[in-house]
Amino acid sequence: MTNVHTDPHTSVSTLPNGVRVVAIALPHLDSVSASVFVRTGSRHESARLNGISHFAEHMAFKGTHERNCQQINLDAERLGAEVNAHTDKDHTAYHMRGLAPHAGRFLHMLADIVRHSTFPEAELERERQVILQEYAEDEDDAFSTAFKLFDKLCFGTHPLAQPVIGVRRNIERFTRDELMGYVQRQYTGANVIVAVAGRIDPYAVVREAEAAFGDMPAGVEHAVPEPGYGGGFAARRQPGVSQTHVVLGFPLPALRSADHPASQVAAALFGEGMSSPLMDEIRERRGLVYYAACSADVSDIAGQFVVEASMAPEHVDEYVDEVMRLLRAHAEAIDPLHLERARNQLAVRSLGAEERPFRRIEEAVQDLFVHGRVRPRAELMAQLRAVSAEQARMAFERMLKARPAIAMAGRVRRPTEERLKALVS
Repeated sequence: MTNVHTDPHTSVSTLPNGVRVVAIALPHLDSVSASVFVRTGSRHESARLNGISHFAEHMAFKGTHERNCQQINLDAERLGAEVNAHTDKDHTAYHMRGLAPHAGRFLHMLADIVRHSTFPEAELERERQVILQEYAEDEDDAFSTAFKLFDKLCFGTHPLAQPVIGVRRNIERFTRDELMGYVQRQYTGANVIVAVAGRIDPYAVVREAEAAFGDMPAGVEHAVPEPGYGGGFAARRQPGVSQTHVVLGFPLPALRSADHPASQVAAALFGEGMSSPLMDEIRERRGLVYYAACSADVSDIAGQFVVEASMAPEHVDEYVDEVMRLLRAHAEAIDPLHLERARNQLAVRSLGAEERPFRRIEEAVQDLFVHGRVRPRAELMAQLRAVSAEQARMAFERMLKARPAIAMAGRVRRPTEERLKALVS
């Protein structure tokens, strides 16, 4: 077993089967957060299996060799613990949060869920209906629809474009054998990180994690090739929706790139906070939108600069024109005052994450999956502070050389649709 101390509070241990154990000691807390992250999500699925990671996450709580669904819930809740899980494009995660003395028990309870679920047939059919309702709700959500169109424009047929929830025909078809086979293939030591943050004894955490996960099959790390980038325009009309939801963006370098800090600063500079150029010009001065946001959505294999907003259909043309004008202006010059604002906002956001145990876990896990180590916060802050006005300007210049991706959903006017098609052609 290897053990590395990232800082005085964080240690990373690697078990012989490849499972990594992150222990973050936060002695000022009386609670503990425990998570198991598995490097498998919608980007690891074939088209035929799209949605199976999400389905398996739902079913993991429906019964194990030792406990039924009701016992799983009661065992956690009688300790006062919160239990949750989520699936994303690049991972699936299971969480518990409760009193610090119960940290070891949480790890064994999570191991039972992650490793020993039996996917009972009767529960599978009931949960299938729950997921189909979730799918219908997702389909009715205009913003979710716009983002799915946007991902397809960016990444085409690459699995990174697939929705996490999957497609209806797959949800209706998945069998118990398919679910169990997928979990056996994907849930292996090389792709699992166990993380605990709170008032803990790090050595006890590693000891309990080894007892609970040390005999998992080792497997190999799940690798996904980098996608190409497309761009273009797509729209979907949704009856009963009064607004138009627009997602506009460009490609960004992946997380491992040396240019990633500049991309982070560029997104914060352009659209974080009410004084940002995006919000000040689009909302405060022109009144085109109520909601708008900008983000750098970046993974280890690709990135997207994303500008999202909701507005009245008659404002879409002016909104897109103004966003593009502002982006081009930032490729020409960066206002030093806004650069200072962006850096400080990112610093405060980082401090906020420092104060939340689960955010600490998420950031540590992402670092391990992407960089193979947990980077000290001082290193991350130094990288952001070092981003110059010229580097931020070049981040805008680089992305504007690509074809934009523009997706719309909700109420879509045909003249706007034709105009935006021409804009990105």
